[in-house]
Amino acid sequence: MSFGTLVEAFLLGLLEGFTEFLPVSSTGHILLAGYFLGFESEGKVFEVLIQLGAILAIVTVYFQRFWQVLVTLPSSARSRRFVLSIIVAFLPAAVIGAFAHGFIKSVLFESPALICVMLILGGIVLLWVDTLRIKPVHTDAMAFPPSLTVKIGFIQCLAMIPGVSRSGSTIVGGLLLGASKPAAAEFSFFLALPTMAGAFAYDLYKNHDRLSTDDTLVIVVGFIAAFLSAVVVVRGLLAFVSRHGYALFGWWRIAVGGAGLIALALLG
Repeated sequence: MSFGTLVEAFLLGLLEGFTEFLPVSSTGHILLAGYFLGFESEGKVFEVLIQLGAILAIVTVYFQRFWQVLVTLPSSARSRRFVLSIIVAFLPAAVIGAFAHGFIKSVLFESPALICVMLILGGIVLLWVDTLRIKPVHTDAMAFPPSLTVKIGFIQCLAMIPGVSRSGSTIVGGLLLGASKPAAAEFSFFLALPTMAGAFAYDLYKNHDRLSTDDTLVIVVGFIAAFLSAVVVVRGLLAFVSRHGYALFGWWRIAVGGAGLIALALLG
């Protein structure tokens, strides 16, 4: 393994952590960057496993709140409803993801043109949603009713198509269903924990026999970089969207998707 490979892993890890919780599709960015860098990952294991760094960033930033939920679970109806809402939102992705895992990894993850198109379409959707003046009904991400979160959970399944964005689909779903912009983003953070942890565990189970010592080092480097950059994003995103909305991310997606299509055309 060369030093250059470790540098690429670190840069891709930074990109993963920076984009994971933005509605721009971290998977789409990582797959496109890896494609153009010539970064090879057996079974695309690297791209999934470094998400653990982003998961731990959420746990770190929200540790006190999660701990409060845990210790009050037996006595607090609010805590129990929060846990239930996360579970019912997670289940659609767990079931559909398990059945479609092979197709997603072997077909969709290998289609850079599809990723670019989905980035552009998702950007257009974000720009449209950001212009809507929907009066928010739900402003507390920890008090979303299960009837709302199960709908967001099904909408999240669209993100199994790389380029759609897990956070983007859950945020747009939340906004259209009456959540405020900060609450939609924060619920996306919370739902990321079981969704990404489940994807991590399932992918590790399916591909552990493919991992070598060199792979492990590359993944660790990417994990550390993803953790560091994700902490920065999680701490600052809510304040940003409260002031500026999501239009910037829509234009970002369109620019990246458009540049990717042009590069693919030039490279043949």
